[in-house]
Amino acid sequence: MRFLILLFLILIAIIGYFSQLNPNRVVFFVTPEKSIELSLTALILFSISVGGLLVMVVIGVRQTKALYLNWAYRRAQKKEASLGTFYKEGCNAFLAERYKDAIALFQKVLDINPNHLHTLLRLGDIYRSEKNVHEAIRLYRKARLSDDQNMEVLFGLAQNLDAAHQSDEAIGILKEIIGHDEINLTALIRLREIYVRLSRWEEAHFIAEKILKLPLSGENRQRALSTSLGIQFEKGMASLKNNQIDPARHAFKSAIKMDKDFLPAYIGLGEAYIKSERMESAMTLFEKGYDMTKNIILLHRLETLCLEIGQPDRILRVYQKALAKAPDHITLKFYLGKLYYRLEMIDEAFDLLSEIEGQVESFPDLHKILGNLYLRRGNYFVAAEAFRKGLQLQITGGAPLKTAVIVPYCCPLCDYHTPTWSGRCARCGEWNSYQPVPLIIQKEQKRLHRTPHEVVTTGADMISPAAKSGELF
Repeated sequence: MRFLILLFLILIAIIGYFSQLNPNRVVFFVTPEKSIELSLTALILFSISVGGLLVMVVIGVRQTKALYLNWAYRRAQKKEASLGTFYKEGCNAFLAERYKDAIALFQKVLDINPNHLHTLLRLGDIYRSEKNVHEAIRLYRKARLSDDQNMEVLFGLAQNLDAAHQSDEAIGILKEIIGHDEINLTALIRLREIYVRLSRWEEAHFIAEKILKLPLSGENRQRALSTSLGIQFEKGMASLKNNQIDPARHAFKSAIKMDKDFLPAYIGLGEAYIKSERMESAMTLFEKGYDMTKNIILLHRLETLCLEIGQPDRILRVYQKALAKAPDHITLKFYLGKLYYRLEMIDEAFDLLSEIEGQVESFPDLHKILGNLYLRRGNYFVAAEAFRKGLQLQITGGAPLKTAVIVPYCCPLCDYHTPTWSGRCARCGEWNSYQPVPLIIQKEQKRLHRTPHEVVTTGADMISPAAKSGELF
């Protein structure tokens, strides 16, 4: 400050010195018509004053701007720190499933920044977990306004729309993702799943083919192939339902070509032959199919068809041929013995079934058939014992044990049991999972109630009653 005063005094002295040397006055024009006379000293002082004033204004504006920016920065930092604290605590509450606390904390974040992307997403996740999908959709839509290219936002919005049964909008968003990234596996799989659930098999098949073209490996490729086969089967069954025999056959044959062990395609193709009255082709298919897959379900279907058209000799030969190749196969022996019983071939049935009686601990259907055979032979005491075993009336130790009946077809993936065959498991939704299981009663302390978690309605339900029947008698 002293330096500035000293500098100002020196400047005044210099100006005074020059004013003594230059006493003349100068004409200063204010406008073209108006002018005033000033001394040279006054003109210099005026010029210095104006310049100094301009400098002070510029410096003042600059310093004021710097002060404002510094204040705004500190305020933003304080808000950001508060926002980060609230968001962190909200996430901790969310992970601990204290959703009420999490909502309150996240709302504080939105009070600071209404468009905070991650907070909108976490709030949406909370509402979705509480089954309030419409509020979740609102939050995800708001998040999308902040960043319409964010994959997390798009996937979450599609998921919520699908949960709200707005499948067409969900499909549109997934297609939008695929439009930006044609090999986005997650989007393709989710789109395929929606098409499958809606039974839109043509579109599902198109997406399934695109997935198979991706560079998948290991379990992912096997999973994609299995799903593609199932969709191909359902596509064929949909064509068959509409009496489009040729497209149905093409779909089933394509599935068999992709996987020779895919049982539903054999059943579907056989149904197509039967519907077009090509019984010989259907029987030949079931025979060859069994030779390739060794799946007894094909023998069940062949048995039903042969008996329906009056050709029992053919199915007998097929069973006998199969048993000759696998003489220790108890299930084959049982089904052949059951066939003998159905055809009134009493001696053959008795010889074969009594042979396997000692090889199993508890086999109610076997005991029921043997009971009837003993009755026909007049051996009533042994027949009664066989029926008692068939009805599971044994008392062991104290009170009789409760039992659970294992029905003819079983899905080993989810332990679902059913008396009717279908191309797709009614519980887990897997295709080609049912395996034939003869009626065996397994002793347990508690009854197991096996009911499907959900019913999957598919083209497999169109299969004729004869093909689906699991009846053993």
